[in-house]
Amino acid sequence: MTQPVVAAKAPNKVTLEEGKDYWWCACGMSKNQPFCDGAHKGSGMAPLKFAVEKSGDYWLCACKQSNKKPFCDGAHKSLA
Repeated sequence: MTQPVVAAKAPNKVTLEEGKDYWWCACGMSKNQPFCDGAHKGSGMAPLKFAVEKSGDYWLCACKQSNKKPFCDGAHKSLA
């Protein structure tokens, strides 16, 4: 697998805690979007580990095309 699956054409709004590690699904196959559930195993892809500096609501990319991964940059708006 060289390209991720588009999990959704809209971002996921999530509440994240400062200082906590998160694993964002980069392959698009997780049933626990936008977070990794291990579905990538054998795909050649890996999740992205990240943390936020401030607790609050964030929009995480679900189309897997963002240039600001794991955060949404609006790339989903250009998908067919």
